[in-house]
Amino acid sequence: MGLNTNDRSIAGFTMAGHSLVHWFETSIPIFLVVWLAEFDVSLLVLGLVLAPSYGLFGFGALPAGVLADRFGAKRLILLCLAGMSAAFVLIAGAAYVDSIYAIAFGLLLWGLAASVYHPAGLALISTGVEERGTVFAWHGIAGNIGIALGPFVAATLLIFLEWQYVAAILAIPGFIAAVYGLQADFDATAAVEENVDAGSDDALTLGDFLSNSRTLFASAFAVVFVIVTFEGLFYRGMLTYLPEILHGLPVMEGIDIGAGLEGIEPADYIYVGLLVVGMAGQYAGGKLTDRFAAERGLMVIFAILALLALVFVPVSSIGLVPLLALCGVIGFFLFAIQPFYQEAVAVYTPADTRGLSYGYTYLGEFGLGSASIAAGGFVLGSFELVYFFAMLSGFALIGAALSIGLHVAVSHRQSTTTDASA
Repeated sequence: MGLNTNDRSIAGFTMAGHSLVHWFETSIPIFLVVWLAEFDVSLLVLGLVLAPSYGLFGFGALPAGVLADRFGAKRLILLCLAGMSAAFVLIAGAAYVDSIYAIAFGLLLWGLAASVYHPAGLALISTGVEERGTVFAWHGIAGNIGIALGPFVAATLLIFLEWQYVAAILAIPGFIAAVYGLQADFDATAAVEENVDAGSDDALTLGDFLSNSRTLFASAFAVVFVIVTFEGLFYRGMLTYLPEILHGLPVMEGIDIGAGLEGIEPADYIYVGLLVVGMAGQYAGGKLTDRFAAERGLMVIFAILALLALVFVPVSSIGLVPLLALCGVIGFFLFAIQPFYQEAVAVYTPADTRGLSYGYTYLGEFGLGSASIAAGGFVLGSFELVYFFAMLSGFALIGAALSIGLHVAVSHRQSTTTDASA
């Protein structure tokens, strides 16, 4: 990767953590069909079992960010890896006590452990890595690998093994990564200036939390937080409903992918392909953060996403090849934007509150952003498909407008500073 030793060590550690968070996250829905039959419960009950764990994944990011500043990112990531793996062992054990409540408890433990990763991992990259854009790129690619491999491996293993054995097997990479992390050696504050204290704190009070939060939201970070929230609304809405939308498109009717692949729809391959193309987007976005200001990249990519959402319905009606091309472009830019907002947080927040900053960031991304799941379900159930994509386009346009505002404000401030020093 052309990185120095410290950057390389942090990159390897955080890439392992990021891929495994999404490895576990996206494998969970694969088990739902099995659990419906195994425990003879309704989809509503399983939804109520699953929802709190995903809620913790998003809303737990804020306290996790506070803890990252208090105890250090490496400790938190190790606990995250061990906790997620232990949760899946507990879920596997639910088969032997024949209890849906044991599964619910295991899922809650997973959500609590998983919520730690993003604020801790990104705080570590932002304070410890010199080539931040490059590592953000590889870090994002690792997450996409986990997103794609998690459901693929789970579904494949379920063909041959009982679900409890599959859950236990999925836990093994997490334990291995935790052992690897224990011996990982790096300086977590190597990219911070010598006169800035970015290490873990000896104490943390409610007053410190409130004071640091006020400082953050009195700065440009307040705008960045809202920008990330609208990115989360677009991201969650798109990825949650796109597989179902693809399945229902007229252009997909009559397409046969061959014998021996019953139960696998062509739309599934398109969706996985979108995620794979997203790896290239992550890499390109990360590299471009070294060349362009974060707010410039955000406003351009938001504008592109808004346009892509608006043209989805007319393009999908033309034919399969245009649909494939459009999904590839959506996948590229949907993930290319992420390194830019991660860089924006690093640029517009103090190093000593970086964990808290990323905690708020992923509260917006995964917590508040999940509101588009409810909104999207309502729109899709009540109106034509075009209105759903119009809603997504609106989210992107608001993000673009906020990014333009941030760019103008930053440019004005820099101009004023230059004039004052002249």
